[in-house]
Amino acid sequence: MTRPFEFGVNDRPVHVTDAPDVSLLSVLRGRLNLTGTRFGCGTGSCGACSVRLDDSVVPSCDTPLWAVEGRSVTTVEGLGNGSGPHPVQQAVLDEQAAQCGFCLSGILIRAAALLDENPDPTPAEVAAALERNLCRCGAHRRIIRAVLRAGGQAS
Repeated sequence: MTRPFEFGVNDRPVHVTDAPDVSLLSVLRGRLNLTGTRFGCGTGSCGACSVRLDDSVVPSCDTPLWAVEGRSVTTVEGLGNGSGPHPVQQAVLDEQAAQCGFCLSGILIRAAALLDENPDPTPAEVAAALERNLCRCGAHRRIIRAVLRAGGQAS
């Protein structure tokens, strides 16, 4: 049975009608055409589909629509604004830290959340924050360097 849901996505109000147990990822990609958030494992284990839900980073693939009602979601598309990319997005570009890019949207969401909580993290803190985000390209060192750069740590 479907019903209406209201929540915010990237600082805009959203109204969708769907089944309460449909995944947030399905709504973001299929209904709202926000395809930056990726489907990875489907079990919330890889981090590719990570979004910010209020002040927490969650896997959107196993977050049901009913859990976001009345709340605020930020996707990778919502990190930057019309005047430019988020500092962590720019740092990833500057450090050439992206490889295939499949995991990167989830990494960017988690890194931005880390920098909101701790604008001056250590390399160990960045590595710990990104531990749940799987990247098969082996770009971890460059990604960590980019997050440190965005936080003002890198030289």
